[in-house]
Amino acid sequence: MLPCSSQLWLPLLSLLLPLTAALPTKQRTACQKITANPLTGCPSGTLLVDPAYNATNPRKNVFTTIQSAILSLPADASAATILILPGIYTEQLNITRPGPLYLLGQTKHINDYSANLAEVIWHQATGTSTTGTLDNAYTSTLTIAPTLNSSLTGAGPTGNTVPADTPFGNADFRAYNLNFTNAYLPYSAGPSLALSTSYANTGFYYCAFKSYQDTIYVGKLGNSYMKHCYIGGQTDFLYGFGTLWIEASQLALRGCGGGVTAWKGTNTTFVNKYGVYIHASRVEKENSTLAITGKCALGRPWNNLHRSIFAKTYLDDSIRPSGYIAWSATDPRVVNATMMAEYQSFGPGWNATGRAAGNVTVVLDNKGYKPYSSPEKVFQYFKSGKTGNTKWIDGNV
Repeated sequence: MLPCSSQLWLPLLSLLLPLTAALPTKQRTACQKITANPLTGCPSGTLLVDPAYNATNPRKNVFTTIQSAILSLPADASAATILILPGIYTEQLNITRPGPLYLLGQTKHINDYSANLAEVIWHQATGTSTTGTLDNAYTSTLTIAPTLNSSLTGAGPTGNTVPADTPFGNADFRAYNLNFTNAYLPYSAGPSLALSTSYANTGFYYCAFKSYQDTIYVGKLGNSYMKHCYIGGQTDFLYGFGTLWIEASQLALRGCGGGVTAWKGTNTTFVNKYGVYIHASRVEKENSTLAITGKCALGRPWNNLHRSIFAKTYLDDSIRPSGYIAWSATDPRVVNATMMAEYQSFGPGWNATGRAAGNVTVVLDNKGYKPYSSPEKVFQYFKSGKTGNTKWIDGNV
């Protein structure tokens, strides 16, 4: 299931949405607790997803699948909350509505992603002789974008062409304590996305994303913020065109292929901050049985405008001495405009001598990192160079 055409009469609506509609922390956490009546403490009108729901005894606003609950919502600027009970949901989720949407996983441990009880899982890949040649977008477990076209990755230096009149999609999507998995195969076997988000503001808190190749895609004009999350992958598992900020999270290496990051920068009429920023997090092998010491790259340039920065982040001994690598020996894609950078990395994966010898990693000082040192400095408004687009971020987590 993929994004269908959007209501094009909604252009610029995303800039006017009531971002103050976000759930207060106290109410959200009360809603997520396991209680005899699941909707205790939830906002009025909260939809409930219960995999054990008996449709022969219908109850208002209760659904057996997450996507059916999503599809029941109006495509307008109203805010909506969906509470998801424990279970494994084998389905693809597709969100096109512009109004604020909050997906809450019911849990006993609000502040621990390892204790999450609700998982959305899909099994699909593309790009090989056995998986076919569909666009990467068709594989994603969760897609948030206003139209199918805006979600497509495409090919070449600039990717898929999105029509200029495409409106912004969801201006305030948030997910808490949910796992999103693409379990096509237990190794890299072509792009197999757990998350695809474009033309949208998306926040994830205490969530887990697992795949092997291209786990997370933040596409054109997408802004995504992740805190206290788990992200597992093997090959280019953070990739895209938009802006992704990851904080206080774990990046789990499930093997080594390509790099952790692979970003396509974009030429714009304004100075842009598109890229992936990993801040105060950990990059480490998924388990001790993996023989990958010194084999994993922090990233490689999907095009020569790639921008990624690992800042104040722990690196285990899986990381190559060079840190980053070129795309290939014959097509390095490394120029003066390429920013594959680190700032105050530490741990056994930090190797100052190796970084210098590799000659692809930029080691930033305080001055060099300052323009990228907070979400307020990198998240930009729709088709604008103006920064400070952060009202959709939950600052209380």
